[in-house]
Amino acid sequence: MKSKGPIVRVVRWLDSRLGLSYPLLRPVPKYSINPFYWLGALTVVAFVIQAVTGTILLFWYVPDPASAYQSTALVFSTINYGRFLETIHLYGAYAMILLAFMHLMRNYFVSSHKKPREAMWVVGMLMGFVTLGFGFTGYLLPWTVVSVDATNVGLGLLSPLPPSIVTFAQNLLGASGGYTAELVRFYDIHVVLLPALLLLLLFGKMYMLEAHGVASPGKEPTPKQKRLIPLFPNVTIYLLELSALFAAALLVISAAFPYTLPPQFSITASQLAKPQPDWYFLWMYQVLKIDAFEGTVGLALGLTLVTVIFAALFLVPFLDRGEEKMMSRRPLYMTLGAIFITELAVLTYWGRVTPGQTIPNEAAFLVLGGTALVVALIFLGVYKLMFSKLTGSLSPDASIQSKSMTMKRAQLWTGALFTLLLAVGSLAISGSIGSVVSMAAGGTSTSGLLSLAGSLSVLGFVVFGTIYLLYRLDLATDSIRTRVPALEVGWSNEK
Repeated sequence: MKSKGPIVRVVRWLDSRLGLSYPLLRPVPKYSINPFYWLGALTVVAFVIQAVTGTILLFWYVPDPASAYQSTALVFSTINYGRFLETIHLYGAYAMILLAFMHLMRNYFVSSHKKPREAMWVVGMLMGFVTLGFGFTGYLLPWTVVSVDATNVGLGLLSPLPPSIVTFAQNLLGASGGYTAELVRFYDIHVVLLPALLLLLLFGKMYMLEAHGVASPGKEPTPKQKRLIPLFPNVTIYLLELSALFAAALLVISAAFPYTLPPQFSITASQLAKPQPDWYFLWMYQVLKIDAFEGTVGLALGLTLVTVIFAALFLVPFLDRGEEKMMSRRPLYMTLGAIFITELAVLTYWGRVTPGQTIPNEAAFLVLGGTALVVALIFLGVYKLMFSKLTGSLSPDASIQSKSMTMKRAQLWTGALFTLLLAVGSLAISGSIGSVVSMAAGGTSTSGLLSLAGSLSVLGFVVFGTIYLLYRLDLATDSIRTRVPALEVGWSNEK
């Protein structure tokens, strides 16, 4: 008889998620011979290119504020193909970050994060943070005015944290020891610590991938698609072909659009510049430029919001726990994913065209809330068009035609109401933050408390309404686990 003790259950859970008892180098199914299945592998290829080009650049680079820019300019001006090499290293970093993001979102949309791959998702998120760390630390090394100013802005965001954490972070990054200590510490982190962390995480993720195999698509594959293909030589040759195409594209782009080294950092040049982070951090910077997030209290609220966004990404496998993987059966998570990608794109572009400008709360609400509303409406229309033949039931005794019509009505009304709640919720959040910041800056007042209470009441209504619609959506797709009669009041065709 199998033991049910807590230790045994924990060990079995770890084994089922981490694959401690599985063999390595298993073959892959034919349906995985698709470039979108290998975005993670291409990210690793970009890392290898970074390692090779970065190692070559180390022969000339000097990690000292007095020599860093000159040693970088030396590569540009006197070393054969030096500018081309620097451009490949820069664009390779961009490609690595972009591919990692594409890999993340692709796995989200096709439900690769679901049981038993929760641990793989978390490890992948950690690898994504390391990849962003490469970008943040490497951006400083050329010691240009834009890189130094942007890094200082990033370090300044630590100020709302508790003093003990701020001190630890500054000591870790060398920010408390002057420019020399800061540059040397960023250099060490960039070329030693982060590569070691990434390789360690990559080993763990590859082990779990071999344990669980390639994730199956949402739609059940045919026997022909399930046919296993040996890793060597078939899959190996396929990966080499993909890698060669990626490397060729990177070389062509680097040759066609060579990188121009910005001016050297100096106090005078810094006073004239408008510091902005590189494109992959612009969305975050734009959020923190909203008027509600100005000042010490506002900055703390803004950083809390950004932290919540990252925490939500980490917790996706534990929030989206349903067994359904087909996109057509996950309209809510598909819509949220589309809104997330679009908002990042809008914030990035908006940040690039408004350097150094504070964003009024009203403009932020109109742009971000309007973007969410438009994307949700478009996505609702796409779902209606693409998945109009879906059938489901709210009652097991209904006829087939009634089932189909009930399903369509449930999807339509759920999507429309959810879109409305999303817009109202954005306004309520904006109002709540504005009230808190106003009272923190100008003192507590009756009008401020009433405004905050009103915004929180609306936000509570939105939360309850969202729970209600989620319940209705699960009920409409026959995926409900626990029936709550109070949430079914006012709906027909139900027992």
